[in-house]
Amino acid sequence: MARRKLVPAIAYLRTSSASNVGADKDSDKRQAEAIRAFAAGAGYDVLDTFYDAAVRGADLLETRPGFAALLDRIEGNDVRTVLVEDASRLARDLITQETGIVFLVERGVRVLTASGDDLTATDDHFKVAMRQIAGAFAQLEKARLVAKLRHARERVRRERGKCEGRKSLAEINPEAVVMAKRLRRANPKTGQRLSLRKISAALATAGHINAHGKLFNPKTVKSMVDR
Repeated sequence: MARRKLVPAIAYLRTSSASNVGADKDSDKRQAEAIRAFAAGAGYDVLDTFYDAAVRGADLLETRPGFAALLDRIEGNDVRTVLVEDASRLARDLITQETGIVFLVERGVRVLTASGDDLTATDDHFKVAMRQIAGAFAQLEKARLVAKLRHARERVRRERGKCEGRKSLAEINPEAVVMAKRLRRANPKTGQRLSLRKISAALATAGHINAHGKLFNPKTVKSMVDR
């Protein structure tokens, strides 16, 4: 009998408290063992594991170091399955969780729990609506920026007879501007905002870099979020 071909996958672990981190703690070990047991029985080959230690469940997925490294791994290889112990390891906050799932689905990624639940496929009408709303708002913001720039060019053309100058970043890469604006919004629970440098790093993780192949500098990020 031919051996079943294993499906490549990546494991993602997260602990929310620094008190759960360390050689003498077992949170990450428990998560890894649950994922390993599921993978062995379901035909998955865990190629790599990424771990966010002491990261809150409400923190945006794009801003987590371990998750950023996971995205780099996914985008650099043909791996489209992520395994987690349960949904709370991805995010405890439902809105954060669903927004993150939209982020992954757009990249063709499936997220499975150690109990076999597919977090990227749901019959829950509320979750489906949340994902649709998140996608719709992103598209609306992109369209609004493009329209705003078009109207500005038309106004300059009417006043001067021509419109010169290089295209703005919002015209060249409106998705980056939309993402930067979203990341800059204050956390509804803490009121804190991500720094411009952290936003730049998150943009780079998502594939948004400047014309020289480097991270956007803070001044450029500020121009995005203030637009």
